[in-house]
Amino acid sequence: MAQVYPRPQLKRDSFISLDGEWLVNDQPIQVPFSPQSKLSGYQGDIPSILVYEKTFNFKSENDLVILHIGAVDAICEVYLNNEYIGEHLGGYLSFEFDVTRQIVAGENTLVIKAIDELNQFYPYGKQSRKSHGMWYTQVSGIWQSVWLEQVSKGYVKSIQMTPSLDSIALKIDTTSEYYTVRIPSIGYKETFKEKECLIQISEPKLWSPSNPYLYDFTVDTETDHVESYFALREFKMQLVGKAQKLFLNNEPVFINGLLNQGYYGAGIYTPESPKAYLEDIRKAQSLGFNTFRMHLKVENELFYYYCDKEGMMVLQDMVNSGHYSWLFHTALPNIGLKFKMDFIVYNKARKAFFTQHCIDTIHQVYNHPSIFGYTIFNEGWGQVKSDEIYATLKAIDSTRLFDSTSGHFAQRHSDFRSIHQYFSNRKLNPKTGQILLLSECGGFKCKISDHTSAGADYGYGTMKNTATLTQHIINMYKKMVIPSIDRGLCGVIYTQLADVENEINGIFTEDREVCKIDKQQVVALFNKIYEVYK
Repeated sequence: MAQVYPRPQLKRDSFISLDGEWLVNDQPIQVPFSPQSKLSGYQGDIPSILVYEKTFNFKSENDLVILHIGAVDAICEVYLNNEYIGEHLGGYLSFEFDVTRQIVAGENTLVIKAIDELNQFYPYGKQSRKSHGMWYTQVSGIWQSVWLEQVSKGYVKSIQMTPSLDSIALKIDTTSEYYTVRIPSIGYKETFKEKECLIQISEPKLWSPSNPYLYDFTVDTETDHVESYFALREFKMQLVGKAQKLFLNNEPVFINGLLNQGYYGAGIYTPESPKAYLEDIRKAQSLGFNTFRMHLKVENELFYYYCDKEGMMVLQDMVNSGHYSWLFHTALPNIGLKFKMDFIVYNKARKAFFTQHCIDTIHQVYNHPSIFGYTIFNEGWGQVKSDEIYATLKAIDSTRLFDSTSGHFAQRHSDFRSIHQYFSNRKLNPKTGQILLLSECGGFKCKISDHTSAGADYGYGTMKNTATLTQHIINMYKKMVIPSIDRGLCGVIYTQLADVENEINGIFTEDREVCKIDKQQVVALFNKIYEVYK
């Protein structure tokens, strides 16, 4: 992956990438690509324990040194120069360590020991020991960037940003006695001592998919200078007639989205270049889509940055843990047969870890204006006490909406009535007090010669060519989506953005080289929906 600054919302000059060639179990590998991927160049067996080693030279230029690790699946221990630094549990979130005491001028050796047994106690998304159907290749070890930065005492550790339509609330984590905020585009400059401040913006420019305006700003302490950005916008639920709708900046907005699995062929979880995120966004927008549902994966920070910059709205899934049964969680519910989640015996420790992982996910992605909501549980996978977890997470982020139980097994509390409907085009019915969302549909398979893996054949129905696929999608919108708008439907998520391994139900092929639908026809259809939606 190209060496670009991995954290656009807290950027400083000090950046030392440790990506590139490492050893894992004494074999060469290219980080940040998992050993299962072609781009890693790894040739050996992939046991459950992977010991990474990187030797690098370091020149001290500041008081403190922070080691950043984007993501390691699933359990990792970190050692620097034979000294234990710390551990991290869970394979989807970033973490950091202060290594000032352990690092030395000159040669250093960093060791990251990763353990990945695909233990369902930890979030695992759609990973499987063997790729099949809607289950994809396992990702082990390091799959996001590893990097160092040098800072001084009193540096800015984090910034939390909470926007409204005419102000931005900042919470600055620093030990410095004061800090100065500058917003060059409006000529703003002010110094604060309190760790929280509210900045009013006159003549605000609001963020939206059609005008994704970002305000660049800087924060300076006595010893630090960081660059960042924010946007002014507000998502909320509002009653229109008898139906709840999603509003953006006091205007109703229709969610026209794609399920995005975050898989990238040769790199699996990690694209060859961050530009792949930008290309996916622009390809989807060129067809008239305005939303990605980020499915069972927390992405690289650069992905969210490009969504912010380009105006692609995001519904962020929490990453599932726990047991999944295709029969009970997917097949039977899709024909209307569901069991009650209230009576499931659950592992209290797993519930606690999952809840904390959800909290940490919110903290990690909180500042990104493109994110309008979160999915907590998908089709009952690992679902436990959804009402309780909804209340916990809503208290942490009241600025966004929560889909507690996407698809099936709804309990009492959710901002969405969330429906998965693959095998019919029947009209949908709302539920009082909730936004009606068709959160999964379509999934029509269409195989494109020379762009599909041998044996790949998973999806719903069989579309012989792009013309047939296009017509099926248009029929679905005309028979189910559009008639349901009058009943309160506020959005649809089509499965899916691109083919993934054996699953060939993407709008694009896995290599993104072929668009399987007729652009002119779907753009015309979507524009009509946007024009009439109120």
